[in-house]
Amino acid sequence: MIERSGYGFHRGILAGALLTLLGLTAAHGEQATRGEPATHGESAAHGDPAASPSHFVLTSPDARLATQFPNKYVMNGYGCKGGNESPPLQWSGAPPGTLSFVLTLFDMDEHSTPSGWWHWVVYDLPASAARLTAGAGALHGTALPRGTLQGRTDLGTDDYHGPCPDKGDAPHRYVFTLYALNVAKLPVAADSSGAMVVATLREHLLDTATLVVRHGR
Repeated sequence: MIERSGYGFHRGILAGALLTLLGLTAAHGEQATRGEPATHGESAAHGDPAASPSHFVLTSPDARLATQFPNKYVMNGYGCKGGNESPPLQWSGAPPGTLSFVLTLFDMDEHSTPSGWWHWVVYDLPASAARLTAGAGALHGTALPRGTLQGRTDLGTDDYHGPCPDKGDAPHRYVFTLYALNVAKLPVAADSSGAMVVATLREHLLDTATLVVRHGR
């Protein structure tokens, strides 16, 4: 995807935990790989046959994401010439007891690292939030709800950066995951990495919803 000489983070300790969570959400429904929402209920995932299906759903009002990322959401750099704007997202059906959300965007198929690639990390989203407008992931922007933080991506910045897979790769799976948590503030430091945020939220997790978009060039 990107030439990253001289840059890297130690992620080995956390890779197992985060990939377990991402595997559960991304594998939940093959329909999600076509840009359709998939949901993942915690009780169902633990094998409770009496559990009702989850109604926690993450979608986008931009229907073009059903095919791939429109150019306005693609990275601007490293051979790509997009607008690098985060897409609009909306959700519904959060479980009772939700006090905050975490939102991540993760490339499961990035092959230059052993544990994928974090494109966007948002945490301490208030439970009252039900959508993010386009461009909400800008650095030092004002579109995120008050008190919401953006964590460190694998470019080393605290903002959204769009997809830019290697030319010739099969389309990558870019997984938007929304985590509903039972705490208002996640106990992590500012500027925490995606791996740290996801590993820490596990003990506070109520439910997840995912939206998977395939993108190639």
